Amino acid sequence: MRYPLTLLILALLLGLALAFDPNDRKAWALENAAAAATLVGLVATWRRFPFSKLSYTTIFVMFVLHEIGAYYTYSEVPYDAWFQSLTGKSLDAMFGFERNQYDRFVHFCYGLLVAYPIREFVVRVVDVRGFWGYFFPLDVVMSTSMIYELIEWATAAIFGGGLGQAFLGTQGDEWDAHKDMLLASLGAFTALAIAAAVMRVYKRDFQREWTQSLRVKHKQPLGEVELARLRK
Repeated sequence: MRYPLTLLILALLLGLALAFDPNDRKAWALENAAAAATLVGLVATWRRFPFSKLSYTTIFVMFVLHEIGAYYTYSEVPYDAWFQSLTGKSLDAMFGFERNQYDRFVHFCYGLLVAYPIREFVVRVVDVRGFWGYFFPLDVVMSTSMIYELIEWATAAIFGGGLGQAFLGTQGDEWDAHKDMLLASLGAFTALAIAAAVMRVYKRDFQREWTQSLRVKHKQPLGEVELARLRK
């Protein structure tokens, strides 16, 4: 209880600190709607479904990254200036970046940091095993990433103007949404590959469970066959 409570207090303090004078108040409010809903959901369900410390930690890190993006707006986070103050060199110049890459970084981190908590939920609630314990979390990350891009598009279409563009954050890239979804998927794949590698080392029946999860459990077809069976 102490660890998640500590993280919650830190998250609230950070959110409160970054609520003062953000670059764009309306964009900040839109960005924080999902974050606030997530925190409320985690607090409301922690007794029935407490996550592991690992999951709470990755969720917290994702929250921190998101709050920074919400404060500055994602396309204006001065990460390059921070890097130059530490190293004296430009990160953008080193890698040839022509746009602000913070949003790309956070989309990758979304998959990397959220995939394991989703896996924990899927394994403990849906009770899947083997291959499906890794495939479904990847699928959820990919689908939620797509849903978020649709929300961004809808928000930009509804509000338009500077607010819509600030929330959408394409920075003139027509393939921005596709790249964001790809990076989230790669992040999730990386996290789940690491989880699978760890489980393969420590779980003796890992291979047997993986193989068993891919076998047909019910040989009778569904569809009209299942309907006919139910009507008997």
